[in-house]
Amino acid sequence: MSIISKDISKAIELLNNDELVAIPTETVYGLAGNIFSENAVKSIFKTKKRPSFNPLIVHIASKNRLSNIVSYIPIKAQLLADAFWPGPITLVLPKKEIIPDLITSGKPTVAVRVPNHPITLQLLNQLEFPLAAPSANPFSNISPTKPEHVENYFKHDIKMVLDGGPCKRGIESTIIGFEKDEPIIYRLGSTPIEEIERVIGKISIKNKEEISPKAPGMLERHYAPKTKTILTDDLTKSIKFHSDKRIGLLIFNDILNDDNIQFKVVLSEGSNLYEAASKLYDALHQLDEQELDIIIAEKLPNYGLGKSINDRLSRATKC
Repeated sequence: MSIISKDISKAIELLNNDELVAIPTETVYGLAGNIFSENAVKSIFKTKKRPSFNPLIVHIASKNRLSNIVSYIPIKAQLLADAFWPGPITLVLPKKEIIPDLITSGKPTVAVRVPNHPITLQLLNQLEFPLAAPSANPFSNISPTKPEHVENYFKHDIKMVLDGGPCKRGIESTIIGFEKDEPIIYRLGSTPIEEIERVIGKISIKNKEEISPKAPGMLERHYAPKTKTILTDDLTKSIKFHSDKRIGLLIFNDILNDDNIQFKVVLSEGSNLYEAASKLYDALHQLDEQELDIIIAEKLPNYGLGKSINDRLSRATKC
């Protein structure tokens, strides 16, 4: 049975003994283990029911430790690390031989980031090894942004959730790889494209890969509620079409009243995309608990973090 606790010393003890601990980050909670422990890494894949072809992200305490993990850092990768770390940017770079193939799904590159959460940074600075930490949810399910979400998923599978409160950013990090030293977004995330381009110039997107993904979050179906979910830019039409069902509504900023709606969550009454992102997964968790027939999600403005939110909702609605 897992416990929710702020005891960092207990988390260190468990991680040193090859156990898994759910850890907070600014994006989502991660299911963490020692990257150099084969037992711990295998346990991550087994606990999440995650396919072995889907690589993990390595979390380090500071950008100064990046050279311990990777063998080559392109100039634009260093610019991104300097600008955004600690923070929700993950870089996919050539790995050093010490990084186990199990972490990278046999690929020559490793995904790495410095999380921006004081508790997890304190934890990482007291450990002698980096942590692999994919989102602390069963594979393809809604990501967890509160310790209670993790406990609901894994209370019989892990011993501890390190309590860092609700995640402030709310969706996963933006993942950037490099092909011929040029940056490419493999996963849209908590750092908007516009902010990235202000640092390194124009960047392309290649964020879907079903067979052998270069990074997490590239599969077509992901982040999905158990309840059937659809994404629409015409709420009135969708509600009318499904009027014979118990409907849950996920909307951006509008107070829409309709007798057919059983449960409704507004992401940001003030139309703030950062607030909407921080509430997204918790809203989906709430909707998924209401015994609805269908969740109708409103497409957000397709710029800034709206692109990332729409990406998550699009993957959540794939059957």
